[in-house]
Amino acid sequence: MEAFAADWLNLLIRWFHLVVGIGWIGASFYFIGLDVSLRKRAQMNEGVYGTAWEVHGGGFYHVEKYLVAPKQLPEDLIWYKWEAYLTFLSGFALLVVQYYWNAKAYLIDPKVLALAPWQAILISIAGLAAGWAGYDALCRSRLGQNTTVLAVLVFLMIVAAAVLFAKVFSGRGALIHVGAFVGTIMAANVFMIIIPNQRKIVASLLKGEAPDPRLGAIGKQRSVHNTYLTLPVLLMMVSNHYPMLTNHPQSWLLVALVLVIGGTVRHFFVRHEAGDPIAKVAWAPGVAAVGIAAALVLTAPRTDPALAGIRASDADVLRVTATHCTACHAAKPRHEGFAEPPKGVTLEHIDDIRRYAQLIDQQAVKSDAMPLGNETGITDDERRLLGAWIARQ
Repeated sequence: MEAFAADWLNLLIRWFHLVVGIGWIGASFYFIGLDVSLRKRAQMNEGVYGTAWEVHGGGFYHVEKYLVAPKQLPEDLIWYKWEAYLTFLSGFALLVVQYYWNAKAYLIDPKVLALAPWQAILISIAGLAAGWAGYDALCRSRLGQNTTVLAVLVFLMIVAAAVLFAKVFSGRGALIHVGAFVGTIMAANVFMIIIPNQRKIVASLLKGEAPDPRLGAIGKQRSVHNTYLTLPVLLMMVSNHYPMLTNHPQSWLLVALVLVIGGTVRHFFVRHEAGDPIAKVAWAPGVAAVGIAAALVLTAPRTDPALAGIRASDADVLRVTATHCTACHAAKPRHEGFAEPPKGVTLEHIDDIRRYAQLIDQQAVKSDAMPLGNETGITDDERRLLGAWIARQ
């Protein structure tokens, strides 16, 4: 019953996380696109910085942007903040349900570092907090005044976090924490910087005072950071489904490539929305393509030549799967964390193993993604035995 309840809790939180995340990303992308598409017009209302004409849903919209508040602000002024807050809160709740609740299976790998669940959880929370503190300190420093230097430093900080997480957590735990690390920075930008600064600006304007221009500039800087980090963080959040990423020995290098790929793709769309000619920003998808090619080369499957000399019978394979797989992958799992076999995969019979041979090869031979957290202590020799049997099917 506990596993059943955990599955439903996980599903509902994940669903909610996706919904509010889409809302946050959609609003962020829309306002970045709107901001760069504003144009000066021959006739504009007093105080208007620029306007944009848009068409959607069978109607036309005329949007104006004021750098200073108009003489009257309506009571129904909309603040875009809860999408970001709820995305973070639901994401952290999902981290608790998926990784903290089942820390031994999902977060800890004794081959990487033998940790007690409470130690892994403490490191997780401290890592997320340290990420925000370090990023915020960089932005507030003199180095933060140079856009290029700051971008390089933030890039290196995220890659360094990927290296450290990989030395502490399981493969999937490490990459999901890179995503959470970046997502925490993005949500804290909204909660700690963008919204408070905007409130100060509005309060000053309503009092008839000149607001501090630095508040707007800082808020804009953090907003731009968020939009460039969005695509990489999305991939990190789904990385646990792909052992070619999570269990790669140089996963930190893949994180670096994902940052480059996602950042350059986002830059291309931002500048295209701003009206830059394609020729001026064509380099961005080119860089992304090179990054994808490099990732493909890094993750390309490699056959172990030692497999050719290993003899593996059906009985040998059934012995290995009975010892290390069927606690979860059975019609009625014995593992306390599962009420049903994960993904509906059962490995109790030789025909089942043949059916899922390629999946086994990917998850348990070419990577050590399975068994989860290597709770059963499968050996490298047993992995090679499975690989040798699969290679001859």
